[in-house]
Amino acid sequence: MTGGRRAFFIAGGYAAQGLGYAALVTALPQLKERQGVDDTFVSVILLLVCVAAAGGSVLADRVAARLGSRYALAGGLLTVAVGLGLTTVRTPVVLFTAVLILYGVGLGAVDASLTMQGVLVQARLGRSVLNRLFAAYTAAAIAAALLMSAFAAGGAGASVAVGVAALFALLYVVSAWRFLEPARTVLEGVERPAERTRPIIWICGAFVLTGFLADSAVSTWSSIYLDDSLAAPAAVVPLGYAAYQATVLLSRLAGDHLVPRIGRTVAVTGALLVCAFGCALVTVVPTIGAAITGFALTGLGVGLLIPLAFSAAGEATPGHSDAVLARVNLFNYAGALLGAVVIGALSEPIGLRWAFLVPVLGLLLTLPVVRALRHLPTAASSHPAIVPN
Repeated sequence: MTGGRRAFFIAGGYAAQGLGYAALVTALPQLKERQGVDDTFVSVILLLVCVAAAGGSVLADRVAARLGSRYALAGGLLTVAVGLGLTTVRTPVVLFTAVLILYGVGLGAVDASLTMQGVLVQARLGRSVLNRLFAAYTAAAIAAALLMSAFAAGGAGASVAVGVAALFALLYVVSAWRFLEPARTVLEGVERPAERTRPIIWICGAFVLTGFLADSAVSTWSSIYLDDSLAAPAAVVPLGYAAYQATVLLSRLAGDHLVPRIGRTVAVTGALLVCAFGCALVTVVPTIGAAITGFALTGLGVGLLIPLAFSAAGEATPGHSDAVLARVNLFNYAGALLGAVVIGALSEPIGLRWAFLVPVLGLLLTLPVVRALRHLPTAASSHPAIVPN
């Protein structure tokens, strides 16, 4: 099979991941009401999901090393499908929490194994395709938010949209298994000394952490903010997340053409400032229109910032990018925890409106790191070697 066809089917995995995650986060207001829990409890659950996702990512690495990443991807998506399916029915709070932890394990496994699959197919093609793979995730997330809005307008519960996402993940595993990349990657040469890679990891990790802080804040709390704080109609509640994902998609589609023209440093600086302005707008102007606009502006910045951070880490460590990127990716979970848990914890004492200042502060504090980014190499990364299973 050609690399192009493999890339198409791997993009389907990104779509399954995006559809499931977006369906779940936009369903949080209804799930919260159904289970009879408050924002603080939601924060605790999200903390456990993030921890479980980190564990799932480690598990996927071990499975991929032995059997190949398509086994890790298939197992992760099956776990995601089961977890999503079980959230569609009312259960005791303890069981509901366990189900979401199970979902978190699957989510982490999918996150790691999709990156492995993307790197493999990119190596075969000899050109970058990761931005388009991320775009498939974003497009599916938008579809999930709009699906949730349509079901809400029609009087259907959130469980219907979540169930559709679970079914899609299951069908994808069954239909795409034989089209996934069967090989695995190995690093060539000796890994760079830790003292040489550590600065790269911290510099690029800072942007990943900040990007996922903003992403998690909007993904987790935009629907709840519109519903609880601004009393938006049920059909409008998912549109903040949809607007966010729409601009993420737009910036990712434009990024490959824009960044070479304006430069990496200018792009990162602009992304940080646009994100900060978007989150600040949500806080300063407490209206439905301003909130949706703020979430959309945040998406423009996040869509550029996260791929740029991973790209910079890979370019700075040719021949060793897999090991470095694995470490940089850990900042993903740190940012997700801050965005989901800290904002939720602050929602009770100060309200969600003011809690959105947390990503504003994080984004502005990251601006000085741009200076260090200028000194990182920009040469293209070496592709990993591919070995058959």
